Amino acid sequence: MPVLPPPCRDDVLRDVQRALAEDIGSGDVTADLLPLSAQAQARIVTRQAMVLCGRDWVDACFHALDPQTRLDWQAADGDTLAAGALLCRIEGAARALVSAERTALNFLQTLSATATATAAHVDAVRGTRARILDTRKTLPGLRLAQKYAVRTGGGHNHRIGLFDAVLLKENHIATAGSISAAVSRARALHPELLLETEVENFQELREAIAAGVDRIMLDEFELHELAQAVAETAGRVPLEVSGSVTLERVRAIAETGIDYISIGALTKHIRAIDLSMRIDSIIPEAAGGHAETGH
Repeated sequence: MPVLPPPCRDDVLRDVQRALAEDIGSGDVTADLLPLSAQAQARIVTRQAMVLCGRDWVDACFHALDPQTRLDWQAADGDTLAAGALLCRIEGAARALVSAERTALNFLQTLSATATATAAHVDAVRGTRARILDTRKTLPGLRLAQKYAVRTGGGHNHRIGLFDAVLLKENHIATAGSISAAVSRARALHPELLLETEVENFQELREAIAAGVDRIMLDEFELHELAQAVAETAGRVPLEVSGSVTLERVRAIAETGIDYISIGALTKHIRAIDLSMRIDSIIPEAAGGHAETGH
């Protein structure tokens, strides 16, 4: 697996701070039952095959409550693991481990789910020219995290938000009056940005090509129509497929010669990976005094 650029640390810390505050609130009243000085050793395992993603978020969860927590990862983000695999060994203040457990696993199960789903689609189109893209259909507040998970699974990111590319969809076109009018206005306002337009038929496809867009999104085209669009475009403009893309039919879509396939399901239809964290041992009195857990 190629080395991934790490996620932005500030983004990770913001995600974790928000999530821990949501869960712990004024304090973990159950963890209060544990001796303040108790230390624990734990491990995280997966109950199903997966592509690992989210190590930085897990680290940040435990370190936020006990900066001295030690995490010994057995795999890297992007690694494919079998059911039953050991992901990580953890050692730190017992209160911190049990308080951070759920939040850490929530990040890990969600981001690994997106990476795993992405990898399955990437594998399905291997050998074709098609690249798998994500969309803006992400979990609120986790846009950048899920975009990182898509890259971890071998996919590519579409625009991050509404600020870094122009994507003209049916409502924009209807308001502007036509694809040509919308493209002209967009070029005047944001000449430096990638400009993509959605089309729903071949008349709109031809209008988009003539307007000089950077990419065309074919919305809800049938397979034979995709092949016809590829032939008619003849490489003049990259083509993207969107709508009704499933793992079962993604290969057939890719084989039409399409350049990009965007899939909202990578981030919105995911099923969390089944993970478990178990404490293996507890040392009631830590040597050298009390451990501060930060909560």
